[in-house]
Amino acid sequence: MKSSRLESNLSADVTKAQMASGGAQDLFYSRSKDSQRLTIVKGKGIYLWDDQGNEYIDGSSGPVTCNLGHSHPNVLKAMQEQAETLAFSFPSSGRNLPNIELAKKITDLAGEGFERALFVSGGSEAVDMALKFCRQYRYATGEKQRNKLISCQPSYHGMTLGALAVSGDPVFADVFGDMISMAHKIPAMMTYMHAEQGDENAYALRCAKALEDKIVELGASSVLAFIIEPVGGSSSGAIAPTEAYFNEIRRICDQYGVFLIYDEVMCGAGRTGEFLTSHLWPDARPDISVVAKGLGAGYAPLGVMLAPAALVDELAELTGFNYAHTYNASPLSCAVGNAVLDEIIQNDLLENTRVLGDYLRKELIALQERSTIIGDVRGRGLLLAIELVASKSPRKPLPLEVEAIERFKALSREIGLLIYGRRSNGGIYGEPLLIAPPLNVTKAEIDLIVERLGRAVEALEAELSDSGII
Repeated sequence: MKSSRLESNLSADVTKAQMASGGAQDLFYSRSKDSQRLTIVKGKGIYLWDDQGNEYIDGSSGPVTCNLGHSHPNVLKAMQEQAETLAFSFPSSGRNLPNIELAKKITDLAGEGFERALFVSGGSEAVDMALKFCRQYRYATGEKQRNKLISCQPSYHGMTLGALAVSGDPVFADVFGDMISMAHKIPAMMTYMHAEQGDENAYALRCAKALEDKIVELGASSVLAFIIEPVGGSSSGAIAPTEAYFNEIRRICDQYGVFLIYDEVMCGAGRTGEFLTSHLWPDARPDISVVAKGLGAGYAPLGVMLAPAALVDELAELTGFNYAHTYNASPLSCAVGNAVLDEIIQNDLLENTRVLGDYLRKELIALQERSTIIGDVRGRGLLLAIELVASKSPRKPLPLEVEAIERFKALSREIGLLIYGRRSNGGIYGEPLLIAPPLNVTKAEIDLIVERLGRAVEALEAELSDSGII
């Protein structure tokens, strides 16, 4: 029986249904007037349906995950066939064929320097594994003093304690900072917020210089790794630093013996038109890459740490890297990964992403030009973002109390469009929303997304105008 004290602490707006046993996962989430959540019962392609029969376009592939859309027949077939053959196998007890097949496929696609693949259940685990691998390698090779990590502010790398430690969000740091060793932060390259900095490449070099300054400040021999998203997610709204920036951070990491980790959980697996975004910069390849989200494409939990054979094999000879989770290299998840990669390659979805990513960007820029509240359009491929503002020139953010992201999502939902975004960093880095349809999206589907997006923009503009905010 609940105590009276517990009952008195419950929020007054919690309904009897919410107080009953069970309930959906979102009962754990924060609540606001615009945080209504649908009960989704069916998905097909870019469409989702709720339990009332309402249809929605999934304009962001969920949280930029469903890279092939929903209910893809070839992926479903692969899942069924593998489930009927072998659903589980533990790596330390025995190998499984889907794991071996997927490791070959993904390392061939990743290319030189990524000859080994360690499969886990998702992005947070993959980031954790990358950090642990770098640490264990340095420890085993006699550099035990290298234990400091550097990441960007803002950034997002996952929700395990290890991944939170390198995420750049002061809200996380306030809550969990006393429990874990937080990474040291440098400013992310946020061109839109710092347009007054002038030449973009000169600004990029100044941002990269912050990494070198931080390494020197901490003591170069103590720094283990620098982790960065080649294209940001919801924490920064798809910021996409220049090639000059990545070339310079690669040079700096080489100079000081610091591992460079690219977090491609969101932007990898073809999302930017390259299998790995790092393929855009041949002189700035990282030491370690992590990929997740689109690799399992929403059909099974799957992430991967990609590493060089030279490092993996050396560590295997010294101590081995034996940090395993129960579902590492799951045959069922690996079978899904194989099917997803087959669809990407056999249907040339990288080219589709490049072509239709350019088209989507042009349509979003056209929408920006018609709108008073879209301050920026940015990103790469089919990982794009719009940023909501009160004024474009001069740039003026919307008041935090508007809760613009949640309000925009609510208006979009009424129109039949689901868009992904969340307030991060307390809103101090703006109000971005991610526009990221699946890699197999069509031009006609993009037109539908942009049309509904435009209606939601108009609706929010009208509300803000009526309230005197714009």
